[in-house]
Amino acid sequence: MIDLAIIGGGPAGITAAIYASRNNLNTFIFGESIGGMLFNKAVNVENYLGFPSIAGFELASRFREQLEAQEKVTIVEEDIVEIKKEGDFFKLKTNSKEIVSRAVIIASGSRPRELQVKGEKEFLGKGVGYCPVCDGPFFKNKDIMIVGGGNASFESAIYLSSIVKSIVILERGERFIADVKNQERIKGFKNIKAFTNSKVLEVKGEKFLDTIIYEKGDDVLEEKFQGMFVQIGYVPKTEYVKDLVDLNNQREIIVNENMETKTEGLFAAGDIINSKVKQIICAASSGAVAALSAYNYLLDHE
Repeated sequence: MIDLAIIGGGPAGITAAIYASRNNLNTFIFGESIGGMLFNKAVNVENYLGFPSIAGFELASRFREQLEAQEKVTIVEEDIVEIKKEGDFFKLKTNSKEIVSRAVIIASGSRPRELQVKGEKEFLGKGVGYCPVCDGPFFKNKDIMIVGGGNASFESAIYLSSIVKSIVILERGERFIADVKNQERIKGFKNIKAFTNSKVLEVKGEKFLDTIIYEKGDDVLEEKFQGMFVQIGYVPKTEYVKDLVDLNNQREIIVNENMETKTEGLFAAGDIINSKVKQIICAASSGAVAALSAYNYLLDHE
């Protein structure tokens, strides 16, 4: 029996664990990757207080260092596969153990959203990928495409510009949604071209990706590319908890201002909740609120 189980090791989960420990709660934090999506950050983080510019993996390492210094926190580097509420307690299962907790914070984040075009799944790992930082070096001096017009796409292009031969960015909408600063930055790279009103129709090849058929305005083109990174957002990881929470149309967990879900004792924080802004600092903030709300809940249910 523990006081608090936190599902997810990203900024929201780590912040929640630190706040819980400072309030003397016996806390377990679960997650295969402590640091979360920070390890996939293509360029330096430049909008987190206290760090004018810091690599994502370094910021994640500092988060973990502070987490490991907490006396009341146990790190379990496994994912939760099942959660149930029985009476006043929650039963959580990983693939190897079962934990009973008095309260739970869900901060398990999201997984990459798929493009869902012909050939995408067949060539996953064979030219198609979702993590430019992880797989970028495999495409040295190759021609690649990045799908998506947000910050993730533009930052990935900037990161990959010194590795690959050329980059084409496609955004299906009428305008890019990346920050103005990122849009201005890519104009300085001769090997990056970006187009709106464009979308991928099919990925083709034999053993590996060879060509991509795509629309660009009114034209349908088939051109040679050796790689394609899909950067069109993320889908919240809510399948295992959907019976205990309400979800919106984006499958995000609906919470109130205290990060409370519809189930008493169950809280949520980070990118998995119904927040309009998905930023590291916002995830950390919601993690702090969730931990303090969980602490007050436990005080009321001694």
